[in-house]
Amino acid sequence: MNSFAENIFGEAPKASSGILVVDGQVDTRHGPILYLEDVSVSFDGFKALNDLSLYIDAGELRCLIGPNGAGKTTLMDVITGKTRPDMGSVFFGQTIDLLKMDEPEIAQAGICRKFQKPSIFDALTVFENLELALKADKRTWPTLFHRLSSTQYDRINHVIEVIGLMSCNQHRAGILSHGQKQWLEIGMLLMQEPKVMLVDEPIAGMTHQEVERTAELLLSLQGQHSIVVVEHDMEFVRSIASKVTVLHEGSVLTEGTMDEVQNDPRVIQVYLGG
Repeated sequence: MNSFAENIFGEAPKASSGILVVDGQVDTRHGPILYLEDVSVSFDGFKALNDLSLYIDAGELRCLIGPNGAGKTTLMDVITGKTRPDMGSVFFGQTIDLLKMDEPEIAQAGICRKFQKPSIFDALTVFENLELALKADKRTWPTLFHRLSSTQYDRINHVIEVIGLMSCNQHRAGILSHGQKQWLEIGMLLMQEPKVMLVDEPIAGMTHQEVERTAELLLSLQGQHSIVVVEHDMEFVRSIASKVTVLHEGSVLTEGTMDEVQNDPRVIQVYLGG
């Protein structure tokens, strides 16, 4: 490995079977919580990612934008272990080499992903969906005899309050509005106590009021979690992001504030159509 990690440590960090924890947090004393360097992915000769480098700080809310085919989905696939890059480095904190882990191990380490279409259990209540998502021993025997502790019960209710569904916590998830289902799935991610949340197009199909509430929700979570949001709606991006990364042809085209990005001639040419 040659670059960011070596500049920090003098040598590449060694892979670890566990997370180096400092005061209950992933070790980010020397740099970002998540970084990708020189990552390339090819599918049948097409370079979905092309020497891409990206750094996400602990507690940051970052938005990724770019035209279709820019590499946004592939980037998330690489971070979560769904896709293995042809080359490059992907680290979580300073010691965890994500390329040496599979999808369940990455999720267990603290990186969770929300897809555009919510994946919830329609026949279960809001409370039951969150209980099912509780970070706990999921083996058959412990699950059969599991009883919620007072701490777990309080945790579920706290998350219900955070996502704004306290008034319908005993409603079946199937009768929720589209926006409420999206918030419930975000709540299910929160039950896993993630360090990093990857959120794909969270406001697709929402009403204006639901979009505003989603912005408030994501903003309330920054600082506690690192959040990477892929979104096409520029007004929504402007409302939540202090830093925006623009992808184009599998690489980072530019980064900056929304104003800086929108006024960049390269962005105007390839994405905003101005």
